[in-house]
Amino acid sequence: MNKQRILVVDDDKSIVKVVRSYLEQAGYEVRSAHNGETAIHMLRSEKPDLLVLDLMLPDRDGWEITRLIRADANLGATPIIMLTARVEDTDKIIGLELGADDYITKPFNAREIVARVRALLRRAQFAQSAPPALLRLGSLVLDVDQRLLTIDDKPMDLTRTEFTLLQILMANPGHTFTRDELLEKSMGYAYEGMGRTLDTHMSNLRKKIEPDPSTPIYIQTVYGVGYRMVKGG
Repeated sequence: MNKQRILVVDDDKSIVKVVRSYLEQAGYEVRSAHNGETAIHMLRSEKPDLLVLDLMLPDRDGWEITRLIRADANLGATPIIMLTARVEDTDKIIGLELGADDYITKPFNAREIVARVRALLRRAQFAQSAPPALLRLGSLVLDVDQRLLTIDDKPMDLTRTEFTLLQILMANPGHTFTRDELLEKSMGYAYEGMGRTLDTHMSNLRKKIEPDPSTPIYIQTVYGVGYRMVKGG
């Protein structure tokens, strides 16, 4: 059985060494790059199963690389964990809006990176093996097989996480999910403090699917609990 391949990109070689060691101990094949240009070349030539990407690189930053990946038909589905010393909420929001799947701030626990890598890869495999389905609600049509959302027959771009969250909600209209349940189902894990990350994903999703995001007709917030998809939209 072939090992799953992880590309770790960080200009701090000591960080790469630690992350590589833990990921290899966990059974993954690890490649590394220390700048954006090398990372882009390796992404295109080796097509890794997942990318651990530092935000601040000496040439192209992590935001630009994420944007390039999501715009590339051959690489667009690659799971991305963004790794950075910047802790401002705006930085996290930008990363998630561009399509990063997860965000880990430095200093970090290397075991947590392994856990998140494992969870994201498990989620990606599940998405690939899930049976074809077409979910409809109001003017929303979600083609799970093609990973395509249309609203009034017009295609709408979603990030991987946004698509997964919408799929969960549309498949269970009227059911209230707690934040932890949604995190577990969409990302494979739930850590204390991750509710803000989920709320950001939901806010971004509402901007894309709701006629008026300030008065949503699809995704309803159940205060103190989580979210649900309104039956019938």
